[in-house]
Amino acid sequence: MSSRVQGKKMVTAKVRASETASERPWQLGTLALGVLVLVSAFAVIHTTHACRELYTHLQALEARQWHLQEDYGRLLLEESTWASHYRVEKVARGELQMAEPDLARYEVVGR
Repeated sequence: MSSRVQGKKMVTAKVRASETASERPWQLGTLALGVLVLVSAFAVIHTTHACRELYTHLQALEARQWHLQEDYGRLLLEESTWASHYRVEKVARGELQMAEPDLARYEVVGR
């Protein structure tokens, strides 16, 4: 082919017919590393999302635990109120018409 076409100089580039055998492993290695970096990025995204979901679930459970502890405290207070000696004696005397026996009617039973 002539390097001059109608008075203009034509620039041509040399195109290699095929890659050499020594360049292919580097290209495959680069492609493999790119895929690994992409997979690693998706793994980080998935792990971060899962961590946030678990933290949200943990906060909901802690809030529920707090409410249950409040209810348990109220129930303990109510139980102690209902079981107080003063109230039991008042109910026994008022509603059930119970009274202490006289000391003369006490008997000590031996074994």
